Amino acid sequence: MVISDSITHVVLTGGIGSRLWPLSRKSQPKQYLELFDGVSLFEKTIARNESFSNKTIVVGNIENYKMSNIIMSKFNKPYTHIIEAVPRNTAAAIAFAAFASNPNDILLVTPSDHVIEDGDLYDTALKKAIVLANQDYLVTFGIKPTKPETGYGYIEFEDDSVIACHEKPNLEPATVYLESENYFWNSGLFCFKSEKFLAELEKQEPEVYLAAKLAWEANNKGFLDYELSLKIPSISVDYAVMERSKDIKVVSAHFDWSDLGSFESVYDYLVQKGHPIDTNRNIVIGTSKHTTFVGVKNCILIYTDDALMVLQKENSQEVKQVYQQLESIASPLL
Repeated sequence: MVISDSITHVVLTGGIGSRLWPLSRKSQPKQYLELFDGVSLFEKTIARNESFSNKTIVVGNIENYKMSNIIMSKFNKPYTHIIEAVPRNTAAAIAFAAFASNPNDILLVTPSDHVIEDGDLYDTALKKAIVLANQDYLVTFGIKPTKPETGYGYIEFEDDSVIACHEKPNLEPATVYLESENYFWNSGLFCFKSEKFLAELEKQEPEVYLAAKLAWEANNKGFLDYELSLKIPSISVDYAVMERSKDIKVVSAHFDWSDLGSFESVYDYLVQKGHPIDTNRNIVIGTSKHTTFVGVKNCILIYTDDALMVLQKENSQEVKQVYQQLESIASPLL
């Protein structure tokens, strides 16, 4: 077993944040919006992991890589950019980063659109994960649930071992998970050696492994070929590897975390940060125009130049249906 002190921060930037429409668009996904203390979530992600990593790999796509480049120019640090020709989900995205790395490099894989507070607790969790990764485990980070959330996947665990991973549940099983106290929210953060991940991917999903390898070997300065990329099965890293490998460990993460995957989580975050709220707990996002709510509670008004949306906080997951409706008619509002 080789002990590695070479840490590569792999930043996944491919999401479009459809549940945050109309704020998040294909032209400017949520990770690039400067809504959070005047800094984008992407920039916060890079800064948060800068002290831990020797190298940075940004996995993006044709639509967003220039936005990533602008933000990365603020950091006096070289990085590798991998530009996907077509989205093929997280298993392939991480595989590209692993192929671009040395075999014993430890990959710290993070989304680019999460909010993480409590830096010391985050650092502690990363140190634990790196130790386990050096023991050739695939490490995921679990967040203790605070409510029966239906928008997150769940990790069933015992001590630091993963028993099973569960996809986003409906309310009834989510309530059971919360009460049983041996389930974490799946944070989408991972840590492992590149060669260990690739070995497990080849074992569990050889078609994904081979097609991703061929696409990577044909890359042109980080740009991936469209036709070769289309041949890669689209599958998440959870399905492909984390739910099936026997070498999984989970680190209990005690830092404050949110994937800001819905307007309900954005609402909670903004209110916590002192965003204006009326006596019936209604808020406005995106405008300073005087707005009055009458006879409604827990509502969110989202204002942009070309779209306006009003919703009950509790119905935030339904925004994706609005996005899908607009997508079905090829709306320019996307």
